[in-house]
Amino acid sequence: MTTLRLAELNAAYAAAIDQDRLEAWPDFFTDDCLYKITSADNEKAGMQAGIVYADSRAMLRDRITALRTANIYERQAYRHIVGLPLIVREADGLIAAETPFLVVRITRDARTDLFATGLYRDQVVPADGGLRFRQRIVVCDSNHFDTLVAIPL
Repeated sequence: MTTLRLAELNAAYAAAIDQDRLEAWPDFFTDDCLYKITSADNEKAGMQAGIVYADSRAMLRDRITALRTANIYERQAYRHIVGLPLIVREADGLIAAETPFLVVRITRDARTDLFATGLYRDQVVPADGGLRFRQRIVVCDSNHFDTLVAIPL
């Protein structure tokens, strides 16, 4: 049952991003949350900084506002392919899970490229009648990051 609920959360999360409903993206998180994009090597080395780092839902909202109104970047879209979550631990209302992902980027000229692969390392809690991410660490397999990481992964 928990695996199904996590899979549904991941599917809804990916759909919001892929369908350009980015204003809905922060609602997948608790108010006091952590969202970080990093590499597998940096994660293994224990480096705390990420190429994207936000430690509250308000920061996630600010990121989307900046993306919509201030940032200049090549128009693009993502298509997420998200695997089934593996529950690592479940206790006291907290679910720790790992979920593999693949993100394809579609650019303005309709070129499609493999953009990112990796693992979501999540802490998920019940909130507002559903599940919310307390923490989502996006651990990318590659150390090479495109400068166009504008849209959330």
